[in-house]
Amino acid sequence: MGLFVQLFAFDVIGEVTFSKRFGFMDMGSDNDFFAQVEDVLRSGAWWRQIPALYWTHDFLSPVIGNHFSVTAHHGRLRDFASQAIEDRKTHGSDHQDILAKWLEVQKQRPNEMNDANVLSMATTNISAGSDTTAISTRPVIFHLLKNPELVEDIDTQTKEVKLTKPITLEQTNHMPYLQACLYEGLRLHPAVGMSLPRVTPRGGVEIDGHFIPEGTVIEANPWVVCRNTEIFGDDVEAFRPKRWLKTGDMGVAFLCFVLPTLANKNVL
Repeated sequence: MGLFVQLFAFDVIGEVTFSKRFGFMDMGSDNDFFAQVEDVLRSGAWWRQIPALYWTHDFLSPVIGNHFSVTAHHGRLRDFASQAIEDRKTHGSDHQDILAKWLEVQKQRPNEMNDANVLSMATTNISAGSDTTAISTRPVIFHLLKNPELVEDIDTQTKEVKLTKPITLEQTNHMPYLQACLYEGLRLHPAVGMSLPRVTPRGGVEIDGHFIPEGTVIEANPWVVCRNTEIFGDDVEAFRPKRWLKTGDMGVAFLCFVLPTLANKNVL
């Protein structure tokens, strides 16, 4: 099931980005794309933390070889994105997908958005978007299968909401228990395992009693933040969606959850 969740995620990302599926669900195979995504993400994890490592390793790799996938490139992912962009520019389309939005921005501000920028974002959307979507979906399914009584609660709420086909975002927003299950899955298994750097604002900021000057790069690891017992209670390792249905302090908990995991990201 885990494999098909990722196959599905890839096809969905292809659809929302290019209005073009990869066809992985039909084949029941990733055609070796997943291994390349893993290399790209491993590479990004290294040079995001140590930017100079990329250029140093890229220069030395012909002699020392490619270690830790530091110089991994997108390869076939980039080829797929490039072909999709070329087809769109050649034949046009009425689809209002993500690529259409990028091309519209490029048309309005060509000096700020060139072809290389569009290709880079499209390729990143495939690799990072599909992987994080699959990672975020799997733990929710896993814990619901382990706790069938929770599925009954979702089913009860589903019957209270008049759902259409396809189900709309507005409809799911009126299903708080389903939302709570999604939040709890993301809390227990954040899609991003590494810290995401941010820069402190002008004038600096005080964090936990310590003053951090402006312009300082700071990070918060989502796996650590999402297991903070002061925020989520002593049962942080338990899948308990109802913790999100509480009022008051859970508003703060949601900010603590969402800021280190989703902030500064485009979430689909």
